[in-house]
Amino acid sequence: MLALIHARLMTRQAMTILTIAFVIIVADQWSKQFMLDWIFFPPVRIVILPFLNMVPVWNSGMSFGLLADGGMIVRFGLAVLALLVAIWFLWSATSLTRIQRYAGGAIVGGAIGNAIDRLRFGQVVDFIDLHVAGWHWPAFNVADITISIGAVLWIVSLFFEQENKET
Repeated sequence: MLALIHARLMTRQAMTILTIAFVIIVADQWSKQFMLDWIFFPPVRIVILPFLNMVPVWNSGMSFGLLADGGMIVRFGLAVLALLVAIWFLWSATSLTRIQRYAGGAIVGGAIGNAIDRLRFGQVVDFIDLHVAGWHWPAFNVADITISIGAVLWIVSLFFEQENKET
């Protein structure tokens, strides 16, 4: 059984997902630590461009603050969900198209990056504030960006690669 698991996870396709995820996790955690040192203590808002600020935000929920009052169940539940998503992508790697593997790596890296925050701090470090005409998008981070890019890539793959699978 362990040999089968090892064989499934050590394919070139699974390694692509793992490599992308690893690079994203490192970039995400580095950016969060940099921001923790720069704008969180003491809290300060830095204006970068007329539509972009760096702001210190602790997000105890998921995207857009959903389930913020869920406590330990949400904290650990979302970390377990990130691990299950990673396992699914790695297990399915050989049957995924190239774009789906890139999408999987981006989603896994972002999900694990945010899961690390939840386990480390009990909440996620967000710091990017986009705004236009007084309307602010909810603050986000590098992991959130990569999850979004991964979701878009996945949707693109469904429209353009499904009939013509490439390995």
